[in-house]
Parts: sequence; C-alpha cells; structure tokens
Amino acid sequence: MPTAIGATGEDLVLPATDRQTPAAVVLGHPEQQPLDRQLADVTAVLDHYGHLVVVVPSWLPAPARQRLHTVRSILESDRIALVESDLPPLAVAVLVQQLRQLSLYDLGPGVLGGAVRLLSHYVHAGALLGSVARLDRVEVDFRSHLKSYVPGRQFAVLANPSPLLLEADGNVRLPGPDFSTHLTFGARGTGGEWVRERLAPQWRPQLVREVALPEWSGRWWGTGRVVEFAAHIPDVGVLYQLVASVRRENCGWCGLELIGDRCPFCAAPVGPPAPSVPSVTTVSE
Repeated sequence: MPTAIGATGEDLVLPATDRQTPAAVVLGHPEQQPLDRQLADVTAVLDHYGHLVVVVPSWLPAPARQRLHTVRSILESDRIALVESDLPPLAVAVLVQQLRQLSLYDLGPGVLGGAVRLLSHYVHAGALLGSVARLDRVEVDFRSHLKSYVPGRQFAVLANPSPLLLEADGNVRLPGPDFSTHLTFGARGTGGEWVRERLAPQWRPQLVREVALPEWSGRWWGTGRVVEFAAHIPDVGVLYQLVASVRRENCGWCGLELIGDRCPFCAAPVGPPAPSVPSVTTVSE
C-alpha cells in the first residue's frame, strides 16, 4: 500500500507529468478548512493508506503549523510524519512531487520521510529578483543592498544547495547541477525570459516548464517581482536509486525501517548499536 504524501497548500502541488503520479493530500490553512473537516479527511487518508508524510515548510505561518500538530495530537496517531523543509516555495512543491512519484515504489513510510532531507540536496533552487532590499533568506552585502534602489538592477540568487547572490548582468553564471534535470519556474510581476534565454542554456536541462508561482514566493524572496526556479531530477528511477542506496535502520521505538538519524514518525533518534554486556562468571571456591 503506497504512503500518502501531504502538502500544506494547493499551490504547493504541481500538476502531475504522468498518469501514475498519485495526488497529494492537501492540509489547508485553518481559515480554509475547519478542524472537524480536516480531522475527518486525515482519518480517511490513514484508513486507506496507513501512513501520511507531510512536507512542512519552515516558513509556514504559526497558525497553520499549530493546526498540523493539533490534528496529529487529537488523532493520537504515530502514523503521521510532519517533516520540515527549509527550501523556498517552488522547490518545496518540486520535492512534494518527487515524493509522490516515489510513493509508488517499495519504500516504507519511514524511508520516504527520511528522503525529504536527502532529496533536498539535489534541488538547485533560486530566483531572479529586481530587489534584494528585503531579502533575509540569503546573505545580502551592503553594496547589493544599495544597488537594489537603482532602477533596472536585477539579481540572480541561489538559495540551495549553496547560497549565492550575484548581479544579473550579461555575463553572470550561476553554478548549476552536474546531472540531468528538468527546470521548473514560475514568474510574478515580470516575465520568465531570463530563465529560458540565459539560465537554461547554462544549466542545459532536458525540459523547461513554467508553472503557477506559489502564493508564499513573494514573501519568501522579499519582493513581488520575482522569477523563481528549481532544477530537479525528473527520472523517478534515479530518485529511487538515490534513496535505496542509503543505509537503512529500524527505529528502536516504533520499528519502522528508515534512513537518516531520526525517525520521521516518532522522532526517536537512531543511536549507535547497543554495547555488548560482558557475561559474569561465578567462580566456586
């Protein structure tokens, strides 16, 4: 039975690129979904799928974050994993899509929950910004801050895997992935020509796809004029090999098979093997 994958908003669920990719379970914000309705929906998901892995952005507002923990607490369920991600909004949506694809494979819920951090390392996420005056997610030096007030200036910013900020002149080159990717982008308040005409020829993705920009993108990047992009591995077979190649452990508390240093469901740490206890020999006089 596949594990259900959850997202914290409709805007973080990208359209599936094939007919096999399962839909995501959307746990809406408190003002969008009454608590009793959300409890009923999550209960139905658990009854059908057994386990639910929810990707929780670190920038999610406190009321929405509290609602998720309330649902888990009321249901007294250790079958719900709330796994945090520091990625920017569009990259979170990409990560949710990758987990949806992997959920069809023979990977247990503990392994899928642990894959969130692993797969994040292979997402190159950034944006083209007209101003970095309010950007607080990536370090901005004083010179770049001043240039934000000059009309016509643009900045190319990488947030993951290594933060970087460059002025987007004609010769700028952002360090990109050294493996095959698709390049997904969304734009608001400006066009996406820079991604298609400048970034794509540098990064050489197999496919460039434009999608609707997540609602939170403007706030994450500190400006309403933003082109956000994420290069990611599209081949689910490659994603599976990455996850399957990682050493697995059994959680000492709930028994789930997992990867990483902590169980995503019960939060129990994966400790070192228990030391052997020397036997005591009784010597008779």
